[in-house]
Amino acid sequence: MQLDNKIAVVTGGASGIGRALARRFVAEGAAKVVVSDINAEGARAVADEIGGLAIPADVGVEADVVNLVERTEAEAGPIDLFCANAGIAIGGGLETPEADWETCWAVNVMAHIYAARAVVPRMAARGGGYVMTTVSAAGLLSHVGSSTYSTTKHAAVGFAEWLSIAHGDDGIKVSILCPQAVRTAMTAGLEEGGVAGIDGMIEPEQLADTVIEALAEERFLVLPHPQVLGYMQHKTADYDRWLGGMRKLRRQFGDRG
Repeated sequence: MQLDNKIAVVTGGASGIGRALARRFVAEGAAKVVVSDINAEGARAVADEIGGLAIPADVGVEADVVNLVERTEAEAGPIDLFCANAGIAIGGGLETPEADWETCWAVNVMAHIYAARAVVPRMAARGGGYVMTTVSAAGLLSHVGSSTYSTTKHAAVGFAEWLSIAHGDDGIKVSILCPQAVRTAMTAGLEEGGVAGIDGMIEPEQLADTVIEALAEERFLVLPHPQVLGYMQHKTADYDRWLGGMRKLRRQFGDRG
């Protein structure tokens, strides 16, 4: 996919990775970028900066996602690329309360399902489209400090795989964006990035470079930290050894996943 003259939607677009993607899509020639975020003021600021359209949404609420898709297609045009980028991280283990689990499940998993329900049939009817989900390397590997983040991000990977398998023949392209440490609000206070920063903290703009390359090649795995592929291979080659290594990292870094 090339972004030239395309209509793109970016959730979680008010800051961090989402803002960097929105800016870069416009630089690549997108006809219109819709910036969506639960932070309505932040979404408007980014949209005003790039000449886009701001549509506030809580992606954990299906009605908001449906409204986002319907308004985009009514006011900007048919969606070519939907970037389900919004996410949430809450630390904790077995003690994590039910409410936190429900919040993480809604934002990190159900939001992607809501988006696919709303946009994939429209794309398929037009002959195709593209869905990119921001997952995190935690969805491929793990997160030593958060039971909710690790579990929901793994689930997000599973849904994206299914979506590609089930709707690839309908012309639907699917990618998952799986970075390690990126300098955003989510990593604030972790200057070294914790376990995720072992291979370095990158800037959102660097990540955007990788996204553009991956979209052009229509790759499922988008890995701004290419080392993640090797870690995945080690994991599947010897699961027990990999788990032992992750326990060592947890002893070294604590819960700074």
